[in-house]
Amino acid sequence: MTRLSSRRPAAVRRLLLGAGALALGLSLAACSRDGAQGFLNNLTSTGGLKVQRDVSYGPDARNVMDIYAPQDAAGAPVVLFIHGGSWQGGDKDGHKFVGESLARAGYVTGVMSYRLAPQNVYPSYVQDAAQALKVLRAEAKAFGGNPDNLFVMGHSAGGFNAVEMVVNARWLTEANVPVSSIRGVIGVAGPYSFDFRSFQSAVAFPKGATPDEVMPDRHVRADAPPHLLLVAQNDDTVAPQNGVNMERALRAAGVPVELKVLPRVGHITIIAAMARPLTFLGDTRPQVLNFIEQRRLK
Repeated sequence: MTRLSSRRPAAVRRLLLGAGALALGLSLAACSRDGAQGFLNNLTSTGGLKVQRDVSYGPDARNVMDIYAPQDAAGAPVVLFIHGGSWQGGDKDGHKFVGESLARAGYVTGVMSYRLAPQNVYPSYVQDAAQALKVLRAEAKAFGGNPDNLFVMGHSAGGFNAVEMVVNARWLTEANVPVSSIRGVIGVAGPYSFDFRSFQSAVAFPKGATPDEVMPDRHVRADAPPHLLLVAQNDDTVAPQNGVNMERALRAAGVPVELKVLPRVGHITIIAAMARPLTFLGDTRPQVLNFIEQRRLK
C-alpha cells in the first residue's frame, strides 16, 4: 500500500491553517466573557518572560497586580492594563494573554485587579488604578522599565477607569503620580459617556450621582497626554457613541486623540485580538503597539 506523504504543499498548509484560524475565531466569538478569557489564557505561555504575580498596591485583597517583562528589558516603556467586567466582575488572572502580548513586544506590563461593585462604587476603582500605577512606576526599574515612560490601557469598564484616572486632575494628584510621566492612554471599547442610571451598572456609582459628576468626558484636563480610543464596529455592549463623545471632549480641551473604529470585532473579540495567536480577529494589537511606539520616550 502506498503511504500518503506527510509533507503537504505550502498552499494546502496555508488553507488548513486559515480554516483552523476561522474555526478558532468563531468559537471565541460564541464564548461568554469568562469562557473566552480562560480559552485565551490556555493559549498563552509566559516562558522566557520575567513574571511576578500578586504584587500588592493596597490593603484590599483585590489590590494586586501581575507584572510581565522581557528578560532583557532596559529603559522599556511601562504599561498598566485594567480589565473590564461592568465594574462588577473580572480580574487580572483572566488577562494573562494581555500581559504576555505586551511583554513580548518589549514592554514592562502590569495587569491589575481592583475593588468591585456593588460593595465598592465610584471612585474607589479609579483610585485603585491610580495607586496601582504609582506602585508600578516605583517597581519599573527593577523590571527594566522607565518610570517616566508610562502608558495606561483598559478594556470596557477598565477603559473608563484608565481614561478617568488620567483626564481628571484629582486622581493622579492624590496618588502623587506626575501626569508628565504618562506618555499615552489607550481605551478599548470603554463606556466614557453614558447615562449609567438606566443600566444595571448603576450599582457601580453612588446613589443620586449624575453623569456630569462621574463620566470621563466631563472631566478632561488640558494637560492630559495623547489618547488612542479603539471602538468595536460590532459592539452590542458598549455603544460606539461613547468613543465619539470622548474624542470630542478631548479635542475640545486640546488633547491629542485618535479614534479608530475596528471592523469585524465585537466587545469581546476587540480585546481577544490582543492575544498573539488571535491577531487575525482584528487590528487591536498593531494599533496599540503602533501608538506606544509613536509616543514612547526614545
